[in-house]
Amino acid sequence: MAATDRDTLPSSVVPCHYELSLYDLDFKSWSYQGTVKITLNVKESTREIVLNTIHLKIKEAEIKTDSNKHEEALKTTDVSYLAERHRATLKFGSTVPVAKNAVLTIKFSGTLNNDMAGFYRSKYKPIVPASKSVPHDDEFHYMFSTQFESCDARRAFPCFDEPSLKATFAFEIEIPEDQTALSNMPEKETRKGSKDATKVVVFEQAPKMSTYLYAWAFGDFEYVEDFTRRKYNGKALPVRVYTTRGLKDQGRFALKNAYQIVDLFSEVFKIDYPLPKADLLAVHEFSHGAMENWGLVTYRTTAVLFDEKNSDAKYKNRVAYVVAHELAHQWFGNLVTMEWWNHLWLNEGFATWVGWYAVDRLYPEWNVFGQFVTEGGQQALTLDSIRGSHPIEVPVRDALEVDQIFDAISYLKGSSVIRMLSSYLGTKIFFNGVADYLKAHAYGNALTEDLWSALSKASGKDVNAFANNWITKIGYPILTVAEEPDQISIRQTRFLSTGDVKAEDDETTWWIPLNLKTSAKSTEFSTATLTTKEDTIRNVPMEFYKLNADTTGFYRTNYPPARLAKLGTQIDQLTVEDKIGLIGDASALAVSGEGTTPAVLAFLEPFQAERNYLVWSQLLTSLGNIRSIFSSSASISAALKTYTLKLVTPAVEALGWDFTESEDFLTVQLRAQLILAAGLAGHESIIKEAQKQFAAYTAGDKQAIHPNLRSAVYRIAVTYGGKEAYEAVKHDFLTTTTVDGKETALHALGRVQTTELATEYFNFLLHSGSVAIQDVHSGAIALAANSKTRDTLWQLIKKDWSTVKEKLFGNPVVLDRFVRVSLNKFASTEVADDIRDFFKDKDNKGYDRSLGIVQDTVRGHADYVKRDQALIEEWLSAHGYA
Repeated sequence: MAATDRDTLPSSVVPCHYELSLYDLDFKSWSYQGTVKITLNVKESTREIVLNTIHLKIKEAEIKTDSNKHEEALKTTDVSYLAERHRATLKFGSTVPVAKNAVLTIKFSGTLNNDMAGFYRSKYKPIVPASKSVPHDDEFHYMFSTQFESCDARRAFPCFDEPSLKATFAFEIEIPEDQTALSNMPEKETRKGSKDATKVVVFEQAPKMSTYLYAWAFGDFEYVEDFTRRKYNGKALPVRVYTTRGLKDQGRFALKNAYQIVDLFSEVFKIDYPLPKADLLAVHEFSHGAMENWGLVTYRTTAVLFDEKNSDAKYKNRVAYVVAHELAHQWFGNLVTMEWWNHLWLNEGFATWVGWYAVDRLYPEWNVFGQFVTEGGQQALTLDSIRGSHPIEVPVRDALEVDQIFDAISYLKGSSVIRMLSSYLGTKIFFNGVADYLKAHAYGNALTEDLWSALSKASGKDVNAFANNWITKIGYPILTVAEEPDQISIRQTRFLSTGDVKAEDDETTWWIPLNLKTSAKSTEFSTATLTTKEDTIRNVPMEFYKLNADTTGFYRTNYPPARLAKLGTQIDQLTVEDKIGLIGDASALAVSGEGTTPAVLAFLEPFQAERNYLVWSQLLTSLGNIRSIFSSSASISAALKTYTLKLVTPAVEALGWDFTESEDFLTVQLRAQLILAAGLAGHESIIKEAQKQFAAYTAGDKQAIHPNLRSAVYRIAVTYGGKEAYEAVKHDFLTTTTVDGKETALHALGRVQTTELATEYFNFLLHSGSVAIQDVHSGAIALAANSKTRDTLWQLIKKDWSTVKEKLFGNPVVLDRFVRVSLNKFASTEVADDIRDFFKDKDNKGYDRSLGIVQDTVRGHADYVKRDQALIEEWLSAHGYA
């Protein structure tokens, strides 16, 4: 994207350094005062300076330059705001001359908002008595922190808020003397504040970085601490996890991972961690999962805290991964930053892949790359199969557009392409190239081409030539296989979930690593690549072969029906990743019409004997999608429920309810997964036991439900327990003190089976004030996934749209996510038309991309139903399920 296509600030002045002071924080009006001194390089003489602000009031501004430093500063004669472009223009009475060290001083006021963006407040209920000065009302106490990515530093202080405008940063803040302040760098000094019982905390100067990485926080904090095992400038670095008072011990698992990961990345990137400390902070209200602020990483509580006695074990996996992902950014994103937001994938795609790499190094028994294939790769393949998808590297004009590309394409397709490249080049060579890239661009900005150049130099291969299409072109290929004696022919075309690929959709020829495995017993596979539309591979044994070994390539494979059936009889010879890929491919081909649903159902039947959690996860996801799409047919729904029950019964009955100390992490997860699936499919003894445990738990026996089974038991209980169970889980939501308890309850409440309870739950989500804005989408996900409540949710959204938009659009990311997850499960042309018509006359900026994805998805589902409904009914009947 040409720079002229971006809505960027004028280039006549460039920031070099910020000195920011915040004071007079008012916890009644939720306001604060600030002074920022910005050292500027004035490249062209000018009578006005344009910078970024939103929701700030500039009270006065003046500038001093080298040439007039002995004279009075030039003061602004006028300040004008262009709110829709997040800008303020400072006009001066005379010309500001060219100068390398001009100092612009701005006094301003701002708001301690509750939108999870800029400088904001988070409400929480302390579990131990809080310090006296902590702001509170009748129900909640408050902590304060920042969230600036992508373009919200401008909400906190006037600045030049673009990623390429890096500058050093000095910060101080006046806070109550019994609270703790944090920022990117360690505390330098503390002095007495201007008011009684206050202090000013001054921090060391931070190195050159983008404004979206500046950060600060304060509150009633405490911490747990450990140190890196490697030495940095002769000393071990302090690593801390900060929480509000009473929660610090739940940060110990994150801490154990964090110091090891800092050391690991310092080794593999061949650059020592660049800052003198690494802090992690749990924030009670958070729009994303976490934010990689340099030296002060912030997290939503469920992504950094883990209670060894009361948390569901699955959150261990989440905490380990999110900690690794954000720490990867300390190098890849913070030390070296993308030049503009269209290169966002450089940050997120790499951090996603290397985050899983780090977790795999720490916990090899978790098989996290198998998890990546099912949770990451398959999700990205699904989203990118929509005609209205976007390339990994997508044009971005302004701030509102940026937030919409923080999606599965940037994160998951980006990381899938990185995984494909690293597998092809070799991990060691790949990291050598990454290290060269980081050294060459440290404290600066970079483009995608810069990474390709470094990888090309390290590998001796022209990476740009074969990787560029994966980044700049929309979509991905499907390989269609035809068999002849001892050879196969393969043809690549673009894959669309709608199956209606036109000539103009299929103009890209991708470089594809075939990874052909011809022996089930061997871990070796061919490194041949496909660089043309069609090719033939000879000497392929017909007894066994498998393309895309371990599903490292970002593409789908369409085998002849007989080959898919044969692979179904060879599943005991396949890796976990291969099984996941085959299930995902077969299911996607049924949706597109290049395969059939009966073929998928037949392929899945032998998996009754499967005992791997990750394989079952993909199997139940694919089967759940089929059940969801065909849920409008009562007969098909009933038959698929019977099919599901038969499929899961052997495995769930073999595992049972009881945990043993010797069980591995994946078996623990599998038990919870199968109990839930069996219960929702109508397994009578599972339902009975779940209801028994739920009754004991709600009667006061808090040991009655194992923490790892709480989610499954709650969902089964709400599904079959009506209003009584609904009210019990809602009560648990309101009273739980476990970190993951609220999230667990919100998903379970969406299992209600009546319009009345769905309406009550929707109103609880939006109108009760009890559900944090960050969590509203969790309830929407559950209601949308539930075929009994999906349509009710849409009707309620239409009826209450003004409230939905008012409550959620304070942070556009939140509304965009809510719209997408609420509407993408339908399978009706009529509903797609209704969604289109409802939004056609509205201002949809900030979520327009998601509306396009919803349209493509729903219409694709509708076509799938029309095409396969009779086929699936016939197969289910013929095989005794109907």
